[in-house]
Amino acid sequence: MLRQVKPMTPNRAQFDLASAREEAFMQLPYNMEFGMTRQSTIAAQLAALPTMPMKDLWALWDDHFPRRPGTWNRDYVLSRVAYKMQEAAHGGVDPDIRRRLVRLGESKSVFGKRRSEVHLMPGTVLLREYESNEYRVTVTPEGFYDLNGKVFKSLSAAARHITGVNWSGPAFFGVKQDCGKKGGKK
Repeated sequence: MLRQVKPMTPNRAQFDLASAREEAFMQLPYNMEFGMTRQSTIAAQLAALPTMPMKDLWALWDDHFPRRPGTWNRDYVLSRVAYKMQEAAHGGVDPDIRRRLVRLGESKSVFGKRRSEVHLMPGTVLLREYESNEYRVTVTPEGFYDLNGKVFKSLSAAARHITGVNWSGPAFFGVKQDCGKKGGKK
């Protein structure tokens, strides 16, 4: 049942991806549900993934993950399944290296870090003239911003209400802090 491979010629590629895909599924015993056997190599299994029906990819996903992703596309599912198959065959990332990578990622990541916020005392009144109108924003005791009886959670929301476009509220009201930028005064 195995396909005969033609002898190598100078014009033939070293690795025939189509043959590898076929060989991954042609071995006996053939598992109809997943299309893979233990005898097939991990490389052949990985080469076969792109042509596999989505139903079979989901079956492999269910073998490796506790639940399905909320948002997905074929490439995402294929790449996650391929990684898990390689991890199962060759072992995962060394725990020490994983810890070092997590620490490095946390120290260099910009996600989850908030920029320095402007903290204004309750009762502070900010005045801004915009398009010949004067606007007064008062900081409430709860830390919100009152603009003519309408309360906003942020200065940026108040600035957006005034201008109709997205603005940095602290910049719009002139209270933005320079956080030690190069060349600036601290």
